[in-house]
Amino acid sequence: MLLELVRPCFARTQTWQHAGRYVSALVSEIPKRNGWTIAEQVGDRTPDRTQRLLNRAVWDASAVMGRVRRFAVDGLDTVADRRRRRGLRIAALDETGQQKAGTATAGVKRQYLGCASRIANGINTVHLSYVRERTGHALIGARQWIPDEQIADPTVTASMGLPADLEFRTKGQLAIDLCTDAYAVGVRFDVACGDEVYGNCTALREFFEQHDQAYVLRVASTFMLALNPQPRLTCAKAVTLLLADDRRWEIRSAGAGSKGQRWYAWAWIATVSPRHHLLVRRHLRSGELAFHYCYVPAGQILTKARLVRAAGLRWPVEEDFEFAKDSFGLDQCQARLHTAIARHTVLVMAALAICAVAAASSKTAPTPRLLHRTPRASDHPPSPA
Repeated sequence: MLLELVRPCFARTQTWQHAGRYVSALVSEIPKRNGWTIAEQVGDRTPDRTQRLLNRAVWDASAVMGRVRRFAVDGLDTVADRRRRRGLRIAALDETGQQKAGTATAGVKRQYLGCASRIANGINTVHLSYVRERTGHALIGARQWIPDEQIADPTVTASMGLPADLEFRTKGQLAIDLCTDAYAVGVRFDVACGDEVYGNCTALREFFEQHDQAYVLRVASTFMLALNPQPRLTCAKAVTLLLADDRRWEIRSAGAGSKGQRWYAWAWIATVSPRHHLLVRRHLRSGELAFHYCYVPAGQILTKARLVRAAGLRWPVEEDFEFAKDSFGLDQCQARLHTAIARHTVLVMAALAICAVAAASSKTAPTPRLLHRTPRASDHPPSPA
C-alpha cells in the first residue's frame, strides 16, 4: 500500500495519518477539494489541521514523490509483465496550469495557460508521466515553474515561501531535473516524448542523447534540419522538397482516443545523422502538419511504426491532467506558498497513482488496431542525396 510506503517521509505519525485522510478525501465524491471541504470530509470542524499539513508540518514532499514514482512504475510494470504485454515505456513530458487571482501565489504570472487556452493569470507546473503501453499511466514527477523576477526579489521570495537557494529553471530544464530524478532510482524509458516546449530545448535533447535515451519530440515548422547534400532547411521546407510524392505517406493510427482510433498520414525524413529523423504527421481532412524530431541510439530498434506508436503515446499525460483535476482537485488547491502547492500536488499524484495501478490490475486492455500491408517506399525515409 502506497500510504505505508511513505510513512518514513513524515516526522510524526499524526501528520502521516492526516496525509492519509487528505488522500482519502481527494478520492471521495465531494464536489470541490479545498481546505474547508477536505476538513469536513475528514471530520474536522475547521481547516486548521489541513492548512498545517500543507504549510507547517514536518514532512518531505520530495521523498514522498519518490515513493509515488516507485509505486506507480513498479505497479504498472508488474501488471504488464504478468499479462505479458510488451508495450513501450514512455516518458511523457508536459505542463499544466491553474488560474489564480491576484499576485500573492508562488509562481503566479500572466502567461499562457493550456487550461485556459490563452494568456491568463496563473501558475504552471511541469510534469513527467510514466506511460506503459496497453497497461496504464500515472504522473510520477512534478516541478513548479517559478518566474525569474520572483526568485531575484528577496522580498517576493520570502512572501511566497520560495526556497532561499532556488535557481531559475526553464521548463526544459525542469524536464531534465524530473528525468534525472527518475534515472537516479533506476526508472528507464524506451522513448521520451514532449511537445514543442521540450522539443525546442537544445539542452534537453542533448541530455537525452548523453543518456542514450530515444526521444520523439514535437518541434516547430521553423526547426532547422541538417540534410546532406542540401543546405540546412526548416521542417516545412523539407516536407515540400522531399514529401511531395503521396507514396511517401502512410495512414496509421496514433492510438485510441476518446472518439476512437486517431488516424493520420505519416511520413519520415532522414537527416545527415543515421540516428536522427523527422517524423511528420498530416491531418487527413485539414492537411495540417505536425513535426516530431526523433533520436534513436545505436543498437535500438528504429522503424517508422515504432516512432508513430511513441508519438501517439504522449497524449495520456493530458488524460492524467484531466483526471487529476476533475476527480482529485489538482487545480482546486487554495494554497499560496510554494511548499503548500508542492505538497498538495504530490498528494494528488499519490491518489492518482493508487487509482492508476488499481485500474490497470482490474482491466483488460484492448489490442490496438494496426495497419497491415506490403512494404513500400514509405518504409524508408527519403534523403536529399
